[in-house]
Amino acid sequence: MTFSSRHPQFFYTTAPQPCPYLPDRMERKVVTDLSGPNAETLHDRLSRAGFRRSHAIAYAPVCNGCNACVPIRIPVQRFTPSRTQKRVFKANSDLQGFQVPAKATAEQFVLFRQYQLARHATGDMASMNFADYRSMIEDTPIDTFMVEFRSPENQLMAVSLVDALSDGLSAVYSFYDTTDSARSLGSFAVLWLIEHARRRRLPYVYLGYWIAQSRKMAYKTNFRPAEILSRGSWRDLDEQDLT
Repeated sequence: MTFSSRHPQFFYTTAPQPCPYLPDRMERKVVTDLSGPNAETLHDRLSRAGFRRSHAIAYAPVCNGCNACVPIRIPVQRFTPSRTQKRVFKANSDLQGFQVPAKATAEQFVLFRQYQLARHATGDMASMNFADYRSMIEDTPIDTFMVEFRSPENQLMAVSLVDALSDGLSAVYSFYDTTDSARSLGSFAVLWLIEHARRRRLPYVYLGYWIAQSRKMAYKTNFRPAEILSRGSWRDLDEQDLT
């Protein structure tokens, strides 16, 4: 798989390892390096093909006998918030989102640690130290920014790491204060990005992979309409996909 006969792009397959989302399954990924002068263009094309970014690597699942990971994105102009999502907006009307450079801070890391211990205590990210966190945030060859959501008292409530694409925004990772569940801060962060993309006249917000069998990923289908990548083409998610 290459994009140029003059400058070939090499792709590699990782060794099998336990799937972090589905028990008793193994995952494999196809990966490629994003570094170089054409990183932005390559990242754009790969994102439309269902790839995601981690550090300076783009990856996509290629698991044997499993296609549970489905790329999903929100068509911004067609999106209409549900009643529940309108209530989430109202519940967080006191928060303000600030777009800031992709630079790790101690304040962010404290919130990140609290989030990991509360929601993913047994996951690999729960053992990350500040250097690991800083690498996750700052090791990017493309246009990446963060959104800090703050209360009127300037308390940091949620953070989103976001990649800028030519056709939208890609939500790389979000974490938030888990002690106030009534706010639904995870959903609010997605809703904020959708509105931010709308203001910037960007057509899509990419949410990564939807996994129907994973409770951690099921929330992504609450944002409708949504599009999924199926057999190489983006199409609307329908009710049959949810059964």
